[in-house]
Amino acid sequence: MALDYGRLLDELRTESDLLTGHLQDLPFEEWGRDTPAAGWSIQDQVSHLAFFDDAAKLALRQPDDFRAMADRLIAGGMDFPDRIAEQHRILAPDALLQWLLAARRDLLAALSEDDPKRRIPWFGPDMSVASCATARLMETWAHGRDIYETIGVAPPASPGLRSIAHLGVSTFAFSHRLNGQDVPSEPVAVQLHSPGGETWTWGPQDAADRITGTAEDFVLVVTQRRHWTDTGLTVEGPVATGWMEVAQAFAGAATKTEPKVQAR
Repeated sequence: MALDYGRLLDELRTESDLLTGHLQDLPFEEWGRDTPAAGWSIQDQVSHLAFFDDAAKLALRQPDDFRAMADRLIAGGMDFPDRIAEQHRILAPDALLQWLLAARRDLLAALSEDDPKRRIPWFGPDMSVASCATARLMETWAHGRDIYETIGVAPPASPGLRSIAHLGVSTFAFSHRLNGQDVPSEPVAVQLHSPGGETWTWGPQDAADRITGTAEDFVLVVTQRRHWTDTGLTVEGPVATGWMEVAQAFAGAATKTEPKVQAR
């Protein structure tokens, strides 16, 4: 998948506008509602996005300061996202929304001025600037999905679905290592159907291990919003199955989703 950095930033900008547009119309009392992320309200989801936008901008512009900040957070335990959410529950919805708008605006400006291939630090492995943009896109989509489900709004069509799916494929090795597993040497063929009717593929398509289905279902799995058995994905082979059990496109501690229906 060739990188079109300008398009990637446009996808992030559009995904951001879709979410903040819904948040601007959200009544005050709705912000405290529980979301599908256990223990997190809409307010927590928004503070999470804003905080890590600021962290990404720090990693881009002041990497040494970022490393010091990240080390402090990790030293307190890998539950630091929960601690960050708790610390910001004193903020009113208006303040949270303004924080997110400003943090995302500043991050987009920093990303647009940088070299997409340059390496920067993060809470997991170092990554490229382009991967940073993709990660923020993925986080916006995933936490936005939690918010849309909570307020009963149909999730808007995402312009960045292919980019997020690509991140999901790219984190194959990371997901295994994060869970203390050896990285399989056998390839997995991934074939996903886009909302517009296109077919997106990764890996050798004659591989014995295969994953096929919609791009949305795949992205729901790699962002751990759904267990793969609760989607329409077809997963064939032990390597593909093992991957889907641990797939994780975001940094931090290893986490897993549990199936809600009997595995097929």
